[in-house]
Amino acid sequence: MELPYSMPRRRRKLSPELEKNISLAKKQIELITAIIHDIDEEDIQEEYKAAFLPVMSTYMSLDQMYNEKGYNDDTNNLYQSYLSNLDKFKSEYEL
Repeated sequence: MELPYSMPRRRRKLSPELEKNISLAKKQIELITAIIHDIDEEDIQEEYKAAFLPVMSTYMSLDQMYNEKGYNDDTNNLYQSYLSNLDKFKSEYEL
């Protein structure tokens, strides 16, 4: 039962550019994860997994936030954090 005076839901603001970037980020996450899983030495693999975790968790937060809230300053800042974490990982670890 809907109340006659209920507020309409606000529509999410979308960004085709950010959607494209999130899609590319997903592919990059999948590629790097596959490369890490191909490392034979278990202790090195675990080190890479631990170092990659901030990149992965930032991506997952970004994807979830964009799907729930759409484009806003927070999703934009989260994307910048993802890029920063990815750059840091790539500069410290060879793939």
